[in-house]
Amino acid sequence: MKAEIVICLGSSCFSRGNKKMVGAIKEFLDKRGLTQEVVFRGAHCFSLCEHGPVIRINGNEYRKVNLSELEGILDAELGPLCAAEGDLST
Repeated sequence: MKAEIVICLGSSCFSRGNKKMVGAIKEFLDKRGLTQEVVFRGAHCFSLCEHGPVIRINGNEYRKVNLSELEGILDAELGPLCAAEGDLST
């Protein structure tokens, strides 16, 4: 089963930073060779505007995410996939 990242693209989350995070997530997946292992999609709105930006990874919800903590979250959630691919060093 593929991992899934769903990023809120509602106007509040988008203006609070999810616009930049879309590119950062794509770059993370590309660098680690996970584009085929992870479904990455946007959603219109999670109705959690006061907690944005919001990202869901494999059903786990992350609120008020910023770029400086994004890579750590992705590593924690997707690290096992990197290990399965034999590539934790990139």
